[in-house]
Amino acid sequence: MQKFAVSALALTLFQFSLGAHMALAADATTPVKVIMDATVSNWAGGDSDWQDIFGEDKLKNVYSKDFAAKYQAAAQFPAADEDGISPFDYDVIVNAQDACPLEEMKIVAQPPKNNTTEVLATFKKSTCMGSDADYQKMTTVRFEVIEEGGKPVIDDIVTNDDNGNPSSLKNVMQDLVKQQQQQPADQQQQPTDQAKPANPQ
Repeated sequence: MQKFAVSALALTLFQFSLGAHMALAADATTPVKVIMDATVSNWAGGDSDWQDIFGEDKLKNVYSKDFAAKYQAAAQFPAADEDGISPFDYDVIVNAQDACPLEEMKIVAQPPKNNTTEVLATFKKSTCMGSDADYQKMTTVRFEVIEEGGKPVIDDIVTNDDNGNPSSLKNVMQDLVKQQQQQPADQQQQPTDQAKPANPQ
């Protein structure tokens, strides 16, 4: 009887742990949906305003403190864009300067590993550009989600480069800062104190 009780307790603990992991995985999609909803709206066409996925409110509530700090450091050296001061001259989600309305969007959380949940966002971004296979293929963006302050936040965004190799946005931002700091003083961009989103359209 005692052995049965121990087994029942172990099963209960296992179910509780499994339930907690499943809840974390489900919650991990919350910040990703915020960013993907904005990205879908940005490329939907029409007269709607461009949504900055790195706006002050999103940096505070959707991203981790480490990600936000790296973005703010990179934003001191904006890309060559007269209409904004973003450190990027392209949309980091579609990984391009141009895209079509996004189609077949799916957001799926993977099982948590080492306190990080990988959330995959898949979509088609180029269907309006032609019927060739390259324009119909799926794009996958990996969001690394952690828990911070009792809520899930995005700690990194990973896309694939032209050669199919993973590219961490946090690493890209760090490299932008390093490149600026390594330039001769007379060639460095002057840091800016403002933060205005760039519109890649």
